[in-house]
Amino acid sequence: MTKITAIIPTLNEEIHIEEAIKSVGFADEIIVIDSYSTDKTLEIAEKLNVKIIKRKFDDFSSQKNFAIQKAKHDWIYILDADERVTSEVEKEILEAVKNPNGCVGFYVRRTFYFAGKKINYSGWQRDKVVRLFLKTECKYQGVVHETIKTNGELGFFKGKIDHFSYRNYDHYISKLNHYAALRAKQLHEKKKKVNIYHIIIKPVVRFFIHYVIRLGFLDGFTGFLVAKTQAYGVFTRYVKLWLLNKKIS
Repeated sequence: MTKITAIIPTLNEEIHIEEAIKSVGFADEIIVIDSYSTDKTLEIAEKLNVKIIKRKFDDFSSQKNFAIQKAKHDWIYILDADERVTSEVEKEILEAVKNPNGCVGFYVRRTFYFAGKKINYSGWQRDKVVRLFLKTECKYQGVVHETIKTNGELGFFKGKIDHFSYRNYDHYISKLNHYAALRAKQLHEKKKKVNIYHIIIKPVVRFFIHYVIRLGFLDGFTGFLVAKTQAYGVFTRYVKLWLLNKKIS
């Protein structure tokens, strides 16, 4: 019988960790790779019969690739702590590892929730991520919003998982600031320069994409908030990059 290792990266996820672990209860091994949480994340996880690995965070890809190397089984399911595998997707996962039909990994779509409210548009309606894959054929790359590099075909699951990405507005801003800092550092290392286009035009374009092109206005005020905050994230990225560049100029 083909076995699965589920991997959950964490940092201060006491609100989510118990439900996240329970949602991958079908896995034969569950690894929590933790970036030295200071809340009750590990205390909760330790009670749920999972393997815990502590590793200082450097970037998302390195963190996940490290945990993948420690996995006992070839099939890997990556779960962010704020995601939940639905019963429909669980059935598809178990069927896929038994009969992958030549695929080395599978995309799954996500249903987004912001502060408990389901988001139907705003650019997230077509969101998909590779979550189930063979560790021998796939590897993460990229510092932030990491992607999977694969050596083979990828399939699609019909069902969706739930993604409770942002608990509230402050949490949203906190995450975007973290992503902006990581991305700015990456751009700085590539010697990327900042000009008026990055500071003014790009944030406006990002707002327009999320609110108009990706139909954010259909999500009401929440859609406006999402578009506005995404624009802020772009602005913050380039301000942070400008500050990094200035230090060595």
